[in-house]
Amino acid sequence: MRIAIDCMGGDVGLSVTVPASIRFANDYEDVDVILVGIEPLIKSAINLIDEVPSSRVHIVNADEIVTMDDPIDIALRRKKKSSMYVAVQNVKEGNADACISAGNTGAWMAISRYILKTLDGIDRPAIAAYLPTNKGGSTTMLDLGANVDCSAKNLLQFAIMGTALLQAVEYVKNPSVGLLNIGSEIIKGNEVVKEAGNILLSSPLNFYGNVEGNEIFSGKVNVVVCDGFVGNIVLKSAEGIAKMFSGAVREEFRRDYFSFFSGLVSSPVLKRLKNRLDNRRYNGASLLGLRGIVFKSHGSADIESFYFALQRAREAVMNNLLEKTIDKLSQINQLLRSFNS
Repeated sequence: MRIAIDCMGGDVGLSVTVPASIRFANDYEDVDVILVGIEPLIKSAINLIDEVPSSRVHIVNADEIVTMDDPIDIALRRKKKSSMYVAVQNVKEGNADACISAGNTGAWMAISRYILKTLDGIDRPAIAAYLPTNKGGSTTMLDLGANVDCSAKNLLQFAIMGTALLQAVEYVKNPSVGLLNIGSEIIKGNEVVKEAGNILLSSPLNFYGNVEGNEIFSGKVNVVVCDGFVGNIVLKSAEGIAKMFSGAVREEFRRDYFSFFSGLVSSPVLKRLKNRLDNRRYNGASLLGLRGIVFKSHGSADIESFYFALQRAREAVMNNLLEKTIDKLSQINQLLRSFNS
């Protein structure tokens, strides 16, 4: 298995991507990592690491960098030698089974879509990620930022892709789908959401109905669908709340000696709670709808967080995500055609 990594992307870049990739290669002997970026800088970063499985670490030079502020047209048309472009090209040419970047989301999506193209029946790719629930499992939510403006048809396609993802990788037989809205009533929401609700209601998908923001983490449905504008705000808000909560707990236990010793007694419980709320464990979103396996890491990811994203990319390849998703999409689209005929 070979995973191409855009080493130059993200808020930090090489000091995160290279150590995380080397750690990942050390832990998983079935994986070769292809480090894409400015070769001398990558080699310098590798030299700072003690144990490197050199036979499974490959460097592919890329002369340009897509910055976090680069407009999409600049990244797509004027930086065809960038680490992003070369990483995706490795998937296109069959040199890598998957690729990943922590860089500019819009540019990563545009480059991936331009090089790999979308699957049959999909107009726009979508970013899908797992979010934790209070039942101990997770909910798949999409879109998380790839598509700011969506039509009702786009939302239907997101529901199909989310359903196909869970059937293919998580082996959920008939995933339930919820449409994110400001109320559970069918009359709530803007015109696009109401139209999407009517379409989903008359589709063969397992449509639960509208779900509100406070139900995303309840585990009530397997898939939550929304446009990328709303989805990205939900994701960033959830991350902010988790950080605020963990910080507030830490401050309270440091308030005085009694609180400090109470914290020591409670430390096993607090450690489990911290791990449960640690958003780094859920890093790594799949760009669904493309003719290749592409993952997006948070731009602010640290080494631990980027490592988890690499794990998700490996799991996708191991589970034959692309082939299974194509098969499930075909089955679902056939059902839709027969249902509408």
